[in-house]
Amino acid sequence: MSKVSKMKKVPLSCEVCGNRNYNIPKQSNLTSRLELKKYCPRCNAHTLHKESK
Repeated sequence: MSKVSKMKKVPLSCEVCGNRNYNIPKQSNLTSRLELKKYCPRCNAHTLHKESK
């Protein structure tokens, strides 16, 4: 039998331009929103990306 994954994909959006650049896996039992510094090709810089719905 295969294991049931508790990960779900969450989109990350750039704080500067609002573009959704990344989809990353996140455990479903975490309640806080993710904030990562990632590269945004639209802004051409490393910016803060927050979890969006």
